[in-house]
Amino acid sequence: MKNVHTSLIVVLIAALACVSIPANAQKALTIVWAEWDPANYLQELSKDFTAETGIAVDVVQIPWPNFQDKVFTAFVGKSDLYDIVIGDSQWLGRNSVGRHYIDMTEWINANIDVNSIYGPAMTAFAEYPKGSGKYWALPAQVDAAGYVYRKDLFEAPKEMQAFQAKYGYALAPPKTYAQLRDIAEFFTRPEQDLYGIATWYSKEYDGITMGFQQVMWSFGGAYGDAETYKVNGHINSDNAVKALEFYTDLLQFAPPDAPNYYWLETLNAYTAGKVAMGMNYFAFFPGVVNPETNPVSHDKSGFFMAPAGPEGHYISIGGQGMSISAYSKNQDIAKQYMKWFMQKQVQEKWAKLGGFTPHKAVLESDAFKMVTPFNEAFAASFPYLRDFWAVPEYAELLEVCQTNWNEAISKIKSAKEALDTIARKHEEIFEEAGYYDE
Repeated sequence: MKNVHTSLIVVLIAALACVSIPANAQKALTIVWAEWDPANYLQELSKDFTAETGIAVDVVQIPWPNFQDKVFTAFVGKSDLYDIVIGDSQWLGRNSVGRHYIDMTEWINANIDVNSIYGPAMTAFAEYPKGSGKYWALPAQVDAAGYVYRKDLFEAPKEMQAFQAKYGYALAPPKTYAQLRDIAEFFTRPEQDLYGIATWYSKEYDGITMGFQQVMWSFGGAYGDAETYKVNGHINSDNAVKALEFYTDLLQFAPPDAPNYYWLETLNAYTAGKVAMGMNYFAFFPGVVNPETNPVSHDKSGFFMAPAGPEGHYISIGGQGMSISAYSKNQDIAKQYMKWFMQKQVQEKWAKLGGFTPHKAVLESDAFKMVTPFNEAFAASFPYLRDFWAVPEYAELLEVCQTNWNEAISKIKSAKEALDTIARKHEEIFEEAGYYDE
């Protein structure tokens, strides 16, 4: 019997050796992102990757208010829960210096056609320190702040005639902040529960900072010197003061609860028919053209890029980069996915699904501009995009801005007092971090 058992075992081993086990069997990739439509688009897009490779992809979505905290908590615990992290551009400094992201410089230079990617997107979402040529990510979702407006109001003959008579020029989507103020004033009619504008003033995360910084830049202000990190005289310059006074002044043309507005509140104000114009990231505009979420003006909405100021034209960049967690056990698979994602044909489908591509050829194509009613304005915004500090101390810097700008619009401080406070505290943060060491 012993010989029979031995023979059976030999036969079984031989049979198993003939079974072909797929190379990628049971392999899976976990991507973490915020909870919003682009994450749904990515999950749909990733089905093609699974079909090609056999590797399952799970896009884990975390609600925006908890997104940063939950991911950073995983990093502190050195968790291998996430393989690819799609995080804000401001995360680059902290997560590269903290070694939570892997250095992808050599791999990207060897495997990705960087020249095919729009330059500002690589700078904002992939490179740290800026100008160093060191990469910690690839652009995933490139976004920008833009505006939606009520075409039915702007194009109504009586409104056009009244506006021309009052302001001396034709009513149209504004190209300058001076025009934006005129239009906001013109459509502010509290007795009709109609207001001219909804923009961001909230202390939540980076709300008022993303809303105001593009005004500050366009009025000639700046966060500081990018080489010396000196802040005084830049963020509290006369031009910056004028910008903050202008931004505060817009509040009189916004709904009464506007000091609490961030992306959700401005979106809700517009879809409820309470404002003639609303600012938001372009990635949130699908909710504007959807009749289920915007029964009032889904088919009567137009879009324009953020206006120019008296000293320039700059727009707040939004979106996220795609990085590989240093604690992932699937880093090779993650690289395989990212290389696949950056292919032109994949980026074309990403754009068709509703994603905002960083691929130059796709971004500049007529096909991309026709995907949605707002893609053309989004593409036009690209040359004007600028970002907040992307240094490891960005969270501390951001909190100072959020607090003081909110105090300025609440009239707790004057514009000058708020900006002087930011200048002093930002330089204290940079000093403590060693940026001024000889």
